[in-house]
Amino acid sequence: GGHFYRSAWKSLLNGAATMDTLVALGTGVAWLYSMSVNLWPQWFPMEARHLYYEASAMIIGLINLGHMLEARARQRSSKALEKLLDLTPPTARLVTDEGEKSVPLAEVQPGMLLRLTTGDRVPVDGEITQGEAWLDEAMLTGEPIPQQKGEGDSVHAGTVVQDGSVLFRASAVGSHTTLSRIIRMVRQAQSSKPEIGQLADKISAVFVPVVVVIALVSAAIWYFFGPAPQIVYTLVIATTVLIIACPCALGLATPMSIISGVGRAAEFGVLVRDADALQRAS
Repeated sequence: GGHFYRSAWKSLLNGAATMDTLVALGTGVAWLYSMSVNLWPQWFPMEARHLYYEASAMIIGLINLGHMLEARARQRSSKALEKLLDLTPPTARLVTDEGEKSVPLAEVQPGMLLRLTTGDRVPVDGEITQGEAWLDEAMLTGEPIPQQKGEGDSVHAGTVVQDGSVLFRASAVGSHTTLSRIIRMVRQAQSSKPEIGQLADKISAVFVPVVVVIALVSAAIWYFFGPAPQIVYTLVIATTVLIIACPCALGLATPMSIISGVGRAAEFGVLVRDADALQRAS
């Protein structure tokens, strides 16, 4: 849980308050109080000798669990992307004045004339110049019915020729194909945060100072009006407020929603472009 304290320290230096600030403050105070009870029990009356080790460990453990689940969701989405990369064939059938020959996909350049026949997987994006074919574009559009393509129509890398034979001229290869752009956008979006997550950060910026003020006010009331020993009860009350206010829900809600949405979508072959899309879909 050291990363919570490092993040809280950086936020403090920047004059900001985040969820990590409250987590670090609550768990840190709870641990220090518990250590004090263990080392100097004579300072505390019997009714105030509470230990909060398990509370600190539980809070940090639960939030770390949320982060781990979020990482697993991203890993699952990455595996789906790797399957998409396998949709492009390793070679293409190049048509030249000397005839036809198979060339490695890496050697295909825009403007080259390529042939597709029944069962072929389209290697690059291009435009049909001759012939007619039915193409399965389900991996790209989600449409299960093969689409008829003829002269002047576009074909996209990764789609499959169900029937027919065509010549087409390559227009986009490598990282410039539609399939590659989709993969690139999804990878960039994996680190995005939904609006609800950004809202949680904004709430934390107000929530943390309010909780600290409440803890201080509660401690002051017990110090001036509480029973003896006042200083001990002051520490107990302040620590209790900080522990109860630790936002486990804020730390778990967003990662759990991401793993549920992205994970299930990836299982059904649906790639989520960004986290906001999940929020809008819900």
